[in-house]
Amino acid sequence: MQNTYKILISGQVQGVGFRPFVFNLAQEFLLKGSVSNDENGVIILVQGSDQSIHSFYERLISFPPPVSKIKKSSIHEIQYPKFDDFNIVPSKKSGQLDLILTPDFAICKDCQKDIINQENRRFNYPFTTCVNCGPRWAITETFPFEREHTSLNEFSMCDECIQEYTNPSDRRFHSQTNTCTTCGIDMHLVDSSGKKVETSKHTLFKVIAKFLSEGKIIAIKNTSGYLLCCNAENEQAVQELRNKKNRPNKPFAVLYPSINGLKNELQVDECHIKSLTSTERPITLISLKNFKGKIALNKVAPGLTQLGVMLPYSGILQLLANELNFPIVATSGNIHGSPIISNDKEAHLKLNRVADYFLNHDLSIVHPQDDSVVKFSNQFNVEVLFRRSRGYAPNLFNTSITSTKKIMALGAHLKSTIAYVPNSYVYLSQYLGNLDNYDVYERFTKVIHDFIKVFEQRPEVLLVDAHSGYQSTLYGEELSQEFNVELYKIQHHKAHFASVLAEHDLFESNEPILGVIWDGTGYGDDSKIWGGEFFKYYSNTIERVSNFDYFNWIAGDKMSKEPRLSLLSLASKDMKNILDDKYEIHELEIYEKLKLINPLQTSSVGRLFDAVASLLGVCDFNTYEGEAAILLENLVESYNLDDCCSYCNTLENGLIPTKKLLLNLFIDYRKGTSKETVIINFFYTLATIVFKIAQNYNFKHIAFSGGVFQNTTLIDMLKEIGEKEYKLYFNINLAPNDENISFGQIMYYLKCNNK
Repeated sequence: MQNTYKILISGQVQGVGFRPFVFNLAQEFLLKGSVSNDENGVIILVQGSDQSIHSFYERLISFPPPVSKIKKSSIHEIQYPKFDDFNIVPSKKSGQLDLILTPDFAICKDCQKDIINQENRRFNYPFTTCVNCGPRWAITETFPFEREHTSLNEFSMCDECIQEYTNPSDRRFHSQTNTCTTCGIDMHLVDSSGKKVETSKHTLFKVIAKFLSEGKIIAIKNTSGYLLCCNAENEQAVQELRNKKNRPNKPFAVLYPSINGLKNELQVDECHIKSLTSTERPITLISLKNFKGKIALNKVAPGLTQLGVMLPYSGILQLLANELNFPIVATSGNIHGSPIISNDKEAHLKLNRVADYFLNHDLSIVHPQDDSVVKFSNQFNVEVLFRRSRGYAPNLFNTSITSTKKIMALGAHLKSTIAYVPNSYVYLSQYLGNLDNYDVYERFTKVIHDFIKVFEQRPEVLLVDAHSGYQSTLYGEELSQEFNVELYKIQHHKAHFASVLAEHDLFESNEPILGVIWDGTGYGDDSKIWGGEFFKYYSNTIERVSNFDYFNWIAGDKMSKEPRLSLLSLASKDMKNILDDKYEIHELEIYEKLKLINPLQTSSVGRLFDAVASLLGVCDFNTYEGEAAILLENLVESYNLDDCCSYCNTLENGLIPTKKLLLNLFIDYRKGTSKETVIINFFYTLATIVFKIAQNYNFKHIAFSGGVFQNTTLIDMLKEIGEKEYKLYFNINLAPNDENISFGQIMYYLKCNNK
């Protein structure tokens, strides 16, 4: 007996080869019917015996296409006329979008083989993709994900590509990004004046490799934006790129041509290999211990004992890698602090004094994205996202949302992102940057309107940070007036806390949860600058229970850029000689007066890190955000908890005595204790403070967020000390830094009784 069933699949199921997969599976089970996309996901109608249909459904759910992610599925019997065969039906959109958007995927192994096979018609074609790989979000204009909804629509498939597209046995069957040399995207190599460099498509990457070997800087338009590249082994070339990009010390990422080349030079663990070869293909930070290569480390990663590395993730980078016998710097195509550039004209206008040559192409990039960055802790291999962008954006997959209103959150000021709930999903933009930069601010406002355009609906509620001076807050106020919608201000650190509570689905917890939220800065409920906070979450309420004792905030934003100012604020009289070496006499007089005139105070653990870095002579001036903290962790090779001591053994009035902690650290250092040991003891002190507070308030569950928890040594210590007695939660799919604020704002608004 022939029955008909309707199967609904939602999740990451568009642009991943789901329909052709279903088609071939239906053929295998001798089923008739149809498969189509709509605004909610994938709809499958199947006709056949009950046994065949249920076996088909079980196989489909258990073994879906490689890059798909099923969130929900259902099957139920329906009445339907007889089908003659099984067909893929073009997408029909009858309502507003309610599905997971598709991120960019790294080039797959099959496509890698195609582009190096001289017998294959895609030999040396940089935009070779299939249903399992290639750009998605980068080229998306609207959804459902069909070719006509992307910037690839400008390129019409040739007869051979159409034949592949319509052939069920081909892996490019219904591949929306299908192109080839005949019908696809052209690349052009020009010099900094715009003059074309004569080369054939088969010698293009050989020429670029030659230029790189000669010390030239190349701006390469990749599938998600421009990369600035040079030979990582050429000290002069790397320094020249630093000078021209205006990036004095911040480390560069390095692209290795192959995993074998990487293994020959760096000691990599299984977790690193899994990350580097994943479909997200992020930059992965790896220790330089036992480094065997020729990279100019003093220029690529000045003063650091770790290196950010990646493998080729697009056909463009793979074809270049095939011609290289050395690793290259591959850093975002921009001037330091500006957003990544994706437009040819803008690239030539802004980078013509940086790059010697430009490799351009004809594909429009709708959503430019930086490379994502991850790091693993040494002891427990805890994965920490430092930057969430290409390969991850714009989805937040494992989060359930129930909202009757369309909510948009505009995040923080540094490391800005935008989160939107226009339906039953949360969409989190790629990392955007520091809104002090006008170009970043313009990108930020554009992404907001892009989201509104993609989902074809305006937000009904806008959420912003409580800091009235943040550009994100100011723009939110403008939008709320323009759209005539509600505006809510949400405290920065409570948003951090809400982000990690949501990631672990803890809002319905029957147990109180301690929130440890440490970062550099955030406007507090008492008008002071918070950053060393302890909160209690229980029954949909967040309240502050303790903090690091306040100290003076000196010279406004300058304080976060000059660690010596944090030391000045926290220093006791015993440290006078150290301060005298860091300041001119007149400077000290001015800053001491400022401390008296300006009553602003802070509890920031980020600034405490700065003070320690300055005290130990590690860093007095940050040339990039978080430099002092990074350099501190960088000096720790390993630790043994049995050898550690704490600089803070008691609380004072329930608070952490910040100045006493630093004084005890200084006394230990003055005794002749090594810098590494002092730093280890400092981290140990911070870890033990957490459990002191937990013990005082009888917490057994502890959640951590804020930029300080990018410190993987601290994370390892926390786990080693407390994991047997306490349940510890860290951000997993989000960076712990301010990138998670926009998501946290939404979750706080929905769950924490602030309405």
